[in-house]
Amino acid sequence: MTKGMIVVESPTKVKTLQKFLGDDYIIKASVGHVKDLPEGELGVDIEKDFHPQYVTIAGKKKVLGELKKASQKVKNIYLGPDPDREGEAIAWHIAEEIDGKDKNIYRVLFNEITKNAVLEALKKPGKLQQSKFEAQQARRILDRLVGYQVSPILWEKVRRGLSAGRVQSVAVRIICEREREIEAFVPVEYWSLTATLRGKDSPVSFDAKLVKWKGKKADMANGPEAEAMRKRLESVPFNVSKIVEQEKKRHPLPPFITSRLQQEASRKLSFSAYKTMRVAQKLYEGVDLGEAGTVGLITYMRTDSPRVSSEALHQVRGWIHGRFGESYLPPKPNLYKSRKGAQDAHEAIRPTSIDLDPDKMKSILDKDQWALYKLIWDRFVASQMASAVFLQTTVEIKAGEGIFTAAGSAPVFLGFMALYVESEDNHISAGKQGEEEEKKLPRLSEGEVLELLGLTPRQHFTQPPFRFSEAALIKELEEKGIGRPSTYAAILSTIKGKGYVGMENRKFFPTELGYLVNDLLVVNFPDILNIEFTALMEENLDKVEEGEKGWVETLKEFYTPFEKDLEMAKVSMRDVKREQIPTEVLCEQCGSKMVKRWGKRGYFLACSTYPECRYTREVEENGEPQKVETDVKCEKCGSPMVIKNGKFGRFLACSNYPTCKSTQSLNTGVHCPQEGCDGMLVERRTRKGRTFYSCANYPKCTFALWDKPIPEKCPQCDAPFLIEKQGKGGIVKRCHRKECGYRASE
Repeated sequence: MTKGMIVVESPTKVKTLQKFLGDDYIIKASVGHVKDLPEGELGVDIEKDFHPQYVTIAGKKKVLGELKKASQKVKNIYLGPDPDREGEAIAWHIAEEIDGKDKNIYRVLFNEITKNAVLEALKKPGKLQQSKFEAQQARRILDRLVGYQVSPILWEKVRRGLSAGRVQSVAVRIICEREREIEAFVPVEYWSLTATLRGKDSPVSFDAKLVKWKGKKADMANGPEAEAMRKRLESVPFNVSKIVEQEKKRHPLPPFITSRLQQEASRKLSFSAYKTMRVAQKLYEGVDLGEAGTVGLITYMRTDSPRVSSEALHQVRGWIHGRFGESYLPPKPNLYKSRKGAQDAHEAIRPTSIDLDPDKMKSILDKDQWALYKLIWDRFVASQMASAVFLQTTVEIKAGEGIFTAAGSAPVFLGFMALYVESEDNHISAGKQGEEEEKKLPRLSEGEVLELLGLTPRQHFTQPPFRFSEAALIKELEEKGIGRPSTYAAILSTIKGKGYVGMENRKFFPTELGYLVNDLLVVNFPDILNIEFTALMEENLDKVEEGEKGWVETLKEFYTPFEKDLEMAKVSMRDVKREQIPTEVLCEQCGSKMVKRWGKRGYFLACSTYPECRYTREVEENGEPQKVETDVKCEKCGSPMVIKNGKFGRFLACSNYPTCKSTQSLNTGVHCPQEGCDGMLVERRTRKGRTFYSCANYPKCTFALWDKPIPEKCPQCDAPFLIEKQGKGGIVKRCHRKECGYRASE
């Protein structure tokens, strides 16, 4: 006899549950949301307490019809969409559509899709959570109020197709402000002095850095000062004045929450946040393990809590003891605190069974699934292992009136690091190079006289702030309280897709369009572009979910100042589309002055006598014509070629334009490696602004690279060229042949 009907979001979950439950239940999928605000209108009655006017999503009438029909055959209905706000909204809308008369409608939460977890959830079904639904509804209405009412102003003033978003626009602002910090940064020169030393009875040399001179910090502002210091010290004795040794512990990190998983997958696997969540969803919903059936391999992937169930802790501690031994197991389980404001509704992201280790899963999962699963599995197991122990040694060396120091670190006990080490953003690891590097110093003793092998002055410059990687931007959004775990991937995808930001060396930079829209919104909508205000709205939505605040009250608090800004912006926002900015540049066709105007591809220069003269040309942001002269000569007239920016990236154009209209692709100087091809590799750009390098003979030859080719032979295998990649601490040159493995840092 059928025990009831279960409704989940995805067909994949249906297949997984059917293998667990057989014919005991009718199992159906909603295939995501079934209702939403209408596409062609605001769909919110602001005057009637923001009443939403939901409509059935296109294509979902059939789904709802099937659910209604199936529900007539059962007494008990279990609504099991994802255990978050979006899932609650789906459950709520399905419940509204199903005739609940003489029916028991339950809410079931599957934190993991395993047989035991599913059966346990069905034993203890709950009620629909109105406050969680209202929090989702408030967020949806907020986003509709902003997007539907601000975007048309941008269409009128800038161009059609643009959008503004309550959270996405703040993310763009953060990227724009960081870029302006970088542009305004003025580097300051400074120098250091490194002594290369050797102990009396040691064959091993080591480096020490000058840190003090005459009792004060050793500051050298330029080369002459550093050279003078070198001469002062080259003839004085170097003696070990102090040695300090101490053991330091490095503690394991907590198991993943959503934001940390996205950050680490970005750094270690080069996954975008969107890709990380897509792959994690598949691991959560279930993978076919053959005889064992379809099983969810990880717990729910949208969470902000590092909490772990007592059963999972027991399993992992047993595995650690069996694999590594008692010394790698702490006396008690490692417990981790949630950050302030965390919802703590779900466990951390962890494997559902510790016995399904990555080695067993490698032949079952595809490449991306296995890489992410291994990352999650390793991090979870490491989180319950003992701390690593290092012996840190600091040596102080007296040289005349100067003090040098050298530091070393050697592992005493690897602990959790035997399994897992967290990665860092390039700029963080680069900053640590030479400072906290784990190197072993030779055995020395206090009072020992050292042999000076060399004194090396080195020039340095202070560094500007770094651009945000995906990992760093997610961390910044999280720290500032912008968005929530379920929204980060969508935020990043949206701002890239709209063309507000681009990616260079896997770092965000604002496009000309991004700068323009950001500046317009900051001036005209100071509240919704205010970081603190946006964070406060996120807190208010959390309070709605907790039942501490009403959803209508939250919307009113937002809309009152927003409505004033909206009416003002309609009148006072700059009309960029019609704006003509005077310049001193003369038209090359008629001699009239040119004006700076905005077009589909950004700013350009146009003749002020338009439409009589239709001459236009590219422009840089400062309003001057774009001319970067090169040594390349025009094949038609012999004039120097200049670098210009076009729709699909940089290219070479004749400096004698418009008399000569010859153009060429920007040549890298590298010959195409495809057999039988005589083309050169040239620089191009995708429609989304990402630079790549392909054969000039395209489409006849389709060879292409993401990494910049440089005309240098590989010293290891004699390959005709190398490629440049962004590595930890700077640019790394690598052989383009993966099997070679050659690499060298600049």
